Amino acid sequence: MNDLKIFSGSANPALAQDICRYLNLPMGKITLGRFPDGEISCKIDEDVRGRDVFIVQPTCPPVNEHLMEMLVMIDSFKRASSYRLTAVIPYFGYARQDRKDAGRVPITAKLVANLITRAGADRVLAMDLHAAQIQGFFDVPVDHLYAAPVLNNYFQSLDFGAEELVVISADEGGIKRAVGHAKRFNAPLAIVDKRRLSADTTEGANLIGASVEGRTAIMFDDMISTAGSICSAAEVVHNHGAKAIYAAATHGLLIGPALERLRAAPFKGIVVTDSIPLSPKKMLPNVTVLSVASLLGQAIKRIHRNESVSMMFQ
Repeated sequence: MNDLKIFSGSANPALAQDICRYLNLPMGKITLGRFPDGEISCKIDEDVRGRDVFIVQPTCPPVNEHLMEMLVMIDSFKRASSYRLTAVIPYFGYARQDRKDAGRVPITAKLVANLITRAGADRVLAMDLHAAQIQGFFDVPVDHLYAAPVLNNYFQSLDFGAEELVVISADEGGIKRAVGHAKRFNAPLAIVDKRRLSADTTEGANLIGASVEGRTAIMFDDMISTAGSICSAAEVVHNHGAKAIYAAATHGLLIGPALERLRAAPFKGIVVTDSIPLSPKKMLPNVTVLSVASLLGQAIKRIHRNESVSMMFQ
């Protein structure tokens, strides 16, 4: 492991520190700053020639700032002659623009993938991409991790009865994810039929599948952004008689009206991971943050040793 170096951008240094602690490695030394006009400056403060370098930088809000910082860091390490450079992106911004769903719009997920590749990344380590096909946008290898084991272990520790649980998909797009969780819990599945009113507003309409009356419902999603989808779905599940409702997501963006909506929603608990740092004002009383540092650390160790990453999920 002596040739392995882990560095962090400014997006989520606490997560990078936890990864280093898991791997029993010191954090790489780097100085990031800003010129008076706002341009990003970067200086690597240790020798990385011939080293296997991992940069931990989720492109969470402010997305453009953190994305540009990652590109500058990648260029710095390539010019410092690192042996291999892996961009560890726990949350991949611009992932929702992954196709042309109207005329004269960009495919920004592909654009960002091109930027990361052309900057000099040799491979990418991502977690719960909004759309799995984004892996194909990169011209370098992509290791795609899932936070499902971390979330599942948490809910199993709450010791619900098997007959008490029902897994909910907040919309049709999350059915595959919800099916995987339902199999793990040996629980029935229900789907909320969602109607989209605008880009940030949705309306839950019907509940399809298993009955939720008198049961504990767990709603899984990849992210909670403005919380419109998951809150409207929770209202539908609540109206159908669920005893308790939990929300679980990998990425807790919680932007715009999300906090107001979550406060008003009938959630007993909201569970997210630390792929994105949560500020104290976003820590609602019923919010629980789980760490994915060990998951990312194990993947980094396997990549460094040229071992299978997919074996982690078998």
